[in-house]
Amino acid sequence: MARILLAGESWSTTSIHTKGFDSFVTSVYEEGADSFIAAVQAGGHAVSFQPNHVAATDFPFDASGLAEVDVVVLSDIGANTLLLPPKVFSQGRTAPNRLQMLAEWTRSGGALLMVGGYLSFQGIEAKANYRNTPLAEVLPVVMEAGDDREETPEGAVPTAVDDHPVTQGLGGNWPPVLGYHRLQARKASQVLARIGDRPLLAVGEVGAGRSAAFASDMGPHWLPESFLQWEGYGPMWQQLISWLARESR
Repeated sequence: MARILLAGESWSTTSIHTKGFDSFVTSVYEEGADSFIAAVQAGGHAVSFQPNHVAATDFPFDASGLAEVDVVVLSDIGANTLLLPPKVFSQGRTAPNRLQMLAEWTRSGGALLMVGGYLSFQGIEAKANYRNTPLAEVLPVVMEAGDDREETPEGAVPTAVDDHPVTQGLGGNWPPVLGYHRLQARKASQVLARIGDRPLLAVGEVGAGRSAAFASDMGPHWLPESFLQWEGYGPMWQQLISWLARESR
């Protein structure tokens, strides 16, 4: 059983409703990790979930805070959320660089997974902004300089290898995705699934640790219902987490 710390996958939406002379505001808070959490828990893994606003203050500032964690998963959480906690942004005080800490923890034997989304990798308008951070150096992919989203409303079909512990038994053709990040695989990494010549799923060794990148989402909108209902959805995440945690070779 791997112990997972998942950070991100939450948002709030504020809407202005205008009806003639009058207007009013409504807001809603949502989370997008339910399918992923259910899938990895079904595989026997344990998940601690920090939505974006919680991760801003509670994500560990030093490696001791990750002592009980085997795999850190970042999904739809921009670099600024971890670089600018309130005591830095609001109070003008210093704090450890959590991305530097996380990179060093990974090299020292930890495991890191970044999952795609509008605030992953570079993201929409490059606002996720991981390309020039210390964390970029431990990922098995290289990011573009700007907005790296590839929207594919027509559906883009991934193809996968079937001879790796992560993809074993999943078949060569996966359900289509509705978008992904335009990434490039590092030379030392292994690409386990592609969309055209772009890596969808890549893994690699980094120092004593391991890292992985999944270039699409863990749920809607980039993953349509057909992907979430695919019989390989759960096994893919379960096997990826097991590989990252060195429960499988």
